[in-house]
Amino acid sequence: MQSVSFEIPPCHPEQLAAVRRELGVSAAMAQVLVRRGHGDPARARAFLDACEEHSPQLFAGISEAVATILGHVGTGARITVHGDYDVDGICSTAVLIRTLRELGADVDSWIPDRAAGYGLSAETVRQLAARGTRLLLTADCAVTAVEEVRLARELGIDVVISDHHAPRADGVLPPAPIVHPALCGYPCAELCATAVAYKLAQALLEAAGRDTARLARDLDLVALATVADVVPLVGENRTLVRRGLRALASSAKPGLRALMSVAGVDPARTGERAIGFTLAPRLNAAGRLYRADAGLELLLTEDAARALQIARELDAANAERRQIERRIRFEAEAQMAELGERHAYVLAGESWHPGVIGIVASRLVEQSGRPVVMVALDGAHGRGSGRSIEGFDLLAGLERCGEHLTRLGGHRAAAGVELERGRLEDFAAALAAHAEGAIGAAHPRAVERVDAVVECGELGLGLAEELQSLAPFGRENPPVCLMIEDARFLDARAMGEGKHVRFSVESGGARARGVRFGEGAKLPVGEGEPARATFALELNEWQGVVEPRLRLRHVLGAAGTAPQAASSGPAEGRRPAPATGALHDGAQAGEQLALL
Repeated sequence: MQSVSFEIPPCHPEQLAAVRRELGVSAAMAQVLVRRGHGDPARARAFLDACEEHSPQLFAGISEAVATILGHVGTGARITVHGDYDVDGICSTAVLIRTLRELGADVDSWIPDRAAGYGLSAETVRQLAARGTRLLLTADCAVTAVEEVRLARELGIDVVISDHHAPRADGVLPPAPIVHPALCGYPCAELCATAVAYKLAQALLEAAGRDTARLARDLDLVALATVADVVPLVGENRTLVRRGLRALASSAKPGLRALMSVAGVDPARTGERAIGFTLAPRLNAAGRLYRADAGLELLLTEDAARALQIARELDAANAERRQIERRIRFEAEAQMAELGERHAYVLAGESWHPGVIGIVASRLVEQSGRPVVMVALDGAHGRGSGRSIEGFDLLAGLERCGEHLTRLGGHRAAAGVELERGRLEDFAAALAAHAEGAIGAAHPRAVERVDAVVECGELGLGLAEELQSLAPFGRENPPVCLMIEDARFLDARAMGEGKHVRFSVESGGARARGVRFGEGAKLPVGEGEPARATFALELNEWQGVVEPRLRLRHVLGAAGTAPQAASSGPAEGRRPAPATGALHDGAQAGEQLALL
């Protein structure tokens, strides 16, 4: 299990005073802003306003992509949008199809299933050529499909690529117009694929002389995908999600309305957690277990009855996914125990579903603090999905082990592989050896980054509401972590048949009420003993009443005592770094990754 330590980034008094004076915020809120790099009042105000937005013309070469697409629209040629089977893939496909339909295009879609593997394949290209496709427009894929794009062109198909994944290690790009935030010099290099599609759609409508205001109706899809794909929620991504959440609350799309109804989500209160933990897993479920076509149909249908039918199917598929996930996780945990301590784990099983192993890998990374690759074996072959830890580039590690793999792709934090069964042990050994060199001998320690040091008297409804202006939360903008240095826990009461505990926490002569979920009915330290503790301050609504609620994150015993963790596993404690200490670079990723 990972050990835990606290780290307090710098908070210079001059910046703290300036932010409080210019923005009129509380001392705790000012600490959060300064410690998150917004010590300049103008920069802090801009972050809170979430208004960063850029023109699609800042994608180098987008004009060629637009001209190619509009040329095929004008001739009435068949256009196929080729997406991917996850939330980002189907949302980006939906955005492009909706825009092309508005422009009068002859457009259809192609979403591969997981059995066929990720991305554009040569077989797909041949099938599309045979059925009359003349322009292949990709969404969330194909930046590495060099040979496949060449084949398409040989068969008389033009190609335009919209993607956000890493290109091939050798730097070779497909011979086609490419719209890609990192490759095209766009100011926000970490857009998800749906945001890229949204920008391409904007450029298409502008070039065609159409009103781009209607695109705001598709910001609900952009918000869904941006949160689900766990891209950094800063800069333009933050703007798109905030605007998209408002669009989602009033969405007229029958499919999204039905999905929220089936999932029990109140549209007026839909936030990033509802997307990450409730809506996105259901949209992903069909693609994980069967085919993603159902998810795409849900997003495109105008038939409310059909939308409700599909939403119920996705809900059932998600329930099935969770059962499969539990079984695979138990088997994988047994393998990890048998393997013992390793710098990276490669686990494999005969009956593992390839659409679920990525979720299990995420959970095992949280549990072990090590990179994990899960491989679903099928005959002589295997398909794997991996997740990583902060500071370890999983994609780079897989590329170093490329001689043992037949295919790989993904990101620093998440990636996929294909390999022959006979190379499995060699791959596992090679990845563990590379991880040992990259991570070092010490077991990685989870760092709890503290945003503000507070007393109980500050933890009221006003601060809870004030902190909500920092939302949406996610990668590079995690939920706020508040620290009480001299916390004493009192009045513990069991909740939920002993699964949870509620308590009072005292400091500075004041008390606040708190809860700890999923760790049993006992307090993490003895009643009344001094400890350092971190909390999330949330707005909790129950029976129409909104109250502040402290949710315990971690506890470290006072100096000289054996520390304990509020989360599973032991924790190593030390005095927090002083306010002038170095800023730790290990920001936590969005919690929703484990469920997607």
